[in-house]
Amino acid sequence: MPFTLATWNINSVRLRMPIVERFLQTYQPDVLCLQEIKVPDELFPTEAFHAIGYEHVTFHGQKGYHGVATVAKHRIDIEEKRNFCDMGDTRHMSTRIDIAGKSILLHNFYVPAGGDEPNPETNPKFRHKLDFVEEMRCFKALSSDNSASILVGDLNIAPLENDVWSHKQMLKIVSHTPVETEAFEAMRRAGEWEDLMRHHVPADQKLFTWWSYRAADWAASNRGRRLDHVWGSANLAPLLTDIEVVRDARGWDRPSDHVPVIARFNLDA
Repeated sequence: MPFTLATWNINSVRLRMPIVERFLQTYQPDVLCLQEIKVPDELFPTEAFHAIGYEHVTFHGQKGYHGVATVAKHRIDIEEKRNFCDMGDTRHMSTRIDIAGKSILLHNFYVPAGGDEPNPETNPKFRHKLDFVEEMRCFKALSSDNSASILVGDLNIAPLENDVWSHKQMLKIVSHTPVETEAFEAMRRAGEWEDLMRHHVPADQKLFTWWSYRAADWAASNRGRRLDHVWGSANLAPLLTDIEVVRDARGWDRPSDHVPVIARFNLDA
């Protein structure tokens, strides 16, 4: 059975609802995980999703900042909304979806960006980011014959050399500093998560999901980073059939600076 999951930092779901609708109508994923929705729960545009066939809508939001949402064509049950680092930020939600005889636990994350200065002693935002990643170690990729785990979201770290436009020039830039990337990869391995994007696209190839608003011509300069990730338990890796980064979405009307990432699976394989 085919199963399609997408993740997208939308940078305000109400502002960008027209391109969310365009994406869903064009690509029809079974599940879409959104980050940085920037809306309190009572104002989330639930009816807009219902109108285009996404009857199952869950969210964990707050006014003006952060927030995650998961929408689906199939029933999803909320498992947890974790308060990381006791900050009160809405940066995580886990849901469960039962499909093709598998119970899939799905984590939707929005990791702190970390500010501009990569020094945890002088920059509290960077300290928060490192502490957040450390706390993520408790999330394990649990799997069995009839269960699996997926972790997606804007994780705000580009861990590999070809996850940034210039490894050498980015080594002192927040999102690609060694202290971040080493902690990030250690956390991923500790949880036994498979990096499904790099399972499909070899590590020697450039792979980006984010292009800055500051670039005069983002496409021409192509100074991107892979900040958005799709991880899975080991039993899902052989079932992955495709990863698609919808690069064109960066050029849509009033775009996010991130683009959707789609993972496609054949759960009957």
